[in-house]
Amino acid sequence: MEFTSSNVINIDNFVTLTLGIIVLFIGIKITAYVSFFQKYNIPEPVTGGIIASLIGLLLYLIFGWEIEYSLYTRDVFLIYFFTAIGINARLRHLLTGGKPLLYLLGLTLVYLMVQDSVGYFAASAIGQPSGMGILVGSGSLAGGHGTAIAWAPTIAEGQGITNALEIGVAAATFGLVIASLIGGPIANYLMSRHNIKSTETSNLMIGIEHKKEDKAQINHLNLMSSILVIHVAMIFGYVLNELLLELGLKLPLFVSCMMVGILMTNTIPLIIKNAVWPSGSNALAVISDFSLGLFIAMSLMGMQLWELTELAGPLFILLGLQVVVAVVFILFVVFPVMGKNYLAVVLSAGFTGISLGATPTAVANMSAVTKTHGPAPTAFIIVPLVGAFFIDIANSILIQFFLSLG
Repeated sequence: MEFTSSNVINIDNFVTLTLGIIVLFIGIKITAYVSFFQKYNIPEPVTGGIIASLIGLLLYLIFGWEIEYSLYTRDVFLIYFFTAIGINARLRHLLTGGKPLLYLLGLTLVYLMVQDSVGYFAASAIGQPSGMGILVGSGSLAGGHGTAIAWAPTIAEGQGITNALEIGVAAATFGLVIASLIGGPIANYLMSRHNIKSTETSNLMIGIEHKKEDKAQINHLNLMSSILVIHVAMIFGYVLNELLLELGLKLPLFVSCMMVGILMTNTIPLIIKNAVWPSGSNALAVISDFSLGLFIAMSLMGMQLWELTELAGPLFILLGLQVVVAVVFILFVVFPVMGKNYLAVVLSAGFTGISLGATPTAVANMSAVTKTHGPAPTAFIIVPLVGAFFIDIANSILIQFFLSLG
């Protein structure tokens, strides 16, 4: 931990990780005792992470301190999580996910066009540069912080928005918070409205159902063997990522690791008949849950919420409009198109992350729903593929198109 002359507190990797674990368990305990959070499927790390970020905001407002966390370890846990998802992806889940994957991909492409159209025309309607509408569209919401940071210089130079980076980062932060909070309530509303229940009998891919926690059987051997398999998959995933990069295909590292995990889990148990494989085990589900929980908790506790307080009125109008459009699209387009069943409910909760936040947020929302209401393994295969891969390619094309309109 280090203070700088500008009142910035830099927190190193080890302390950040330790605080992340504390924040995660605070969220778990609070969610366990507050029925509201359980009823509306608010993810446990979201509860703890938002409390931590509010404490950071108070320190900034009272003392002027800015807390900056070193988040390298957070990103390692993201790779852990998606690798475990790949290891859990059995062939039957992949086959059943074919049609829903295509439907969800189509819906996502349509929504990206809707989101940028809303941002573009709404910004013009309130007298703001059209580039601001893109920043408060897929440039920061569907795209997240990475896309906002990548496109801000181009928008700043092309349209003279000098604070484009600050606007994009603040909008992405707002989207992350809202997406974390509305996914569960949307799922709860749809299940109550349409009297929907899960019919899947397999174990959860992430965590253990609340009603089964006391009966979960996990020992040191299957826990350590799961960690071993994850690390082997991560090594080969890293090699694959480097090979693809040399071929000119740039993928997030966690996508490569997830692909290797899928390949391993659908080949090794068939080749080595007596292999003790972690796919579908409670041990792997707990590792997935812990990894995702830490990633979300550390992401949210690291938010600099004071950036949101500096947003001008027009930006709040644009952001509020985007949230309304997202909710309407999920309720009246995503849910019906995906089948009006339990899978559609879980995907609707996840779509809040695709549309407003980030892929990990989408998965956290789905995990919160399935822990209470039962598994939906197909959702955990197709959402990462759409949210972490296809969306970046399509988003880049659409942003360029809307910026070319002037």
